Amino acid sequence: MTTMVNFKPQHFNWRMDGRVAIITLNRPDRKNPLTFESYAELRDCFRELVYVDDVDAVVFASNGGNFCSGGDVHDIIGPLLDMDMKGLLSFTRMTGDLVKAMVGCGKPIIAAIDGVCVGAGAIVAMASDIRFATPQAKTAFLFTRVGLAACDMGACAILPRIIGQGRAAELLYSGRTMSAEEGERWGFYNRLVDAQELETDALAFARRLADGPNFGHMMTKTMLKQEWSMSIDEAIEAEAQAQAICMQTRDFKRAYDAFVAKQKPVFEGD
Repeated sequence: MTTMVNFKPQHFNWRMDGRVAIITLNRPDRKNPLTFESYAELRDCFRELVYVDDVDAVVFASNGGNFCSGGDVHDIIGPLLDMDMKGLLSFTRMTGDLVKAMVGCGKPIIAAIDGVCVGAGAIVAMASDIRFATPQAKTAFLFTRVGLAACDMGACAILPRIIGQGRAAELLYSGRTMSAEEGERWGFYNRLVDAQELETDALAFARRLADGPNFGHMMTKTMLKQEWSMSIDEAIEAEAQAQAICMQTRDFKRAYDAFVAKQKPVFEGD
């Protein structure tokens, strides 16, 4: 296993709060657009988290009152017009790899969304496990509004699972903005909080997860991913195997011993 204590990315901000990693995009003057470089570095970061033992949860936070304005118009969309099919496919696969890395990283990800959250930024929020937002959050899957299909970075697979097929279809076809109130009512946002409390609340939630049975969290995230393509029978069998594995952990015994002693369990992730 490796550590992320000395991790210093070049294209986004990273800091540690105990065993919680906090990520923000670092271009608040332009509402935090993504670039070729930040896509790739974020992808590599989430891939690495699979093998990291000093990060137990991640908060993907906003910066300067906005979450992410999507792919940078000048740094990404302009150059795409000059690429051949091979180059374009390499780019679209790379952006999809970021989502796959987030879903497969084994750590709970909490998105803390304020202001603009559109295009690829909406996808990053979608690919997170839990989403907190402010009443000012504005989320839109803008792809059709720039002449593209809405099937970008897993949107047509994941968004309907979160908010339902009909609601997802409306947002994806129209590219319109989903208000914070709609997002909470539809289940996209887990909760709405005031802007001044957004990161604090998300971090507090992440800390609670990081203090929990982290092997169990990893297994939960793994099964949430794998069971998408399983039948009910297959899923029940897979969960039986996963739970039997978790029953061999020391955290399971710690929880039992604490219950018997009428104490709160202290989990250590093993």
